[in-house]
Amino acid sequence: MKLRTQDEIAVRIRAVADADIFGFRSEVLLGALDLEHVRRFNPEITAADWRDAPDAAGLLAEAESYHTFAIGKIRDHRGISALRSVAKLGEYAWLLCRDDVVVAMDAAPYEQYGAPKVKSFGVGFDLGWPDEPELNRMAAGDGCCPDCEEGCGR
Repeated sequence: MKLRTQDEIAVRIRAVADADIFGFRSEVLLGALDLEHVRRFNPEITAADWRDAPDAAGLLAEAESYHTFAIGKIRDHRGISALRSVAKLGEYAWLLCRDDVVVAMDAAPYEQYGAPKVKSFGVGFDLGWPDEPELNRMAAGDGCCPDCEEGCGR
């Protein structure tokens, strides 16, 4: 699996900065930098403060774990956590050179706590999607149930 170069990642951090008001995207991108490149954004970072940049397998493992976390946030109807999940998964897809997944996520609506976007990520990376009626309805843009008291019903 391919991985973006350190210089590409540094350029991306600058490119998304204005739209990344909560820093969710930058968090993932900065975590993929080596010490030399992260110092461009924070010169005070020391070798003791930083770990080596993960390889593609390490980033994929992080992304898979985060995908599972994101599904939990959708189940729990967590708005800001879902927004964070969608932003971070999009950057994992970009870092792993999966532009097809980025396009699919961008094309999917955000409705229902980002469920359609998170499903696009999972399908694109062959992680699947839980076969649960509530999550399937949410991924289709509907409420988890017709009388949801958590706010996702229409």
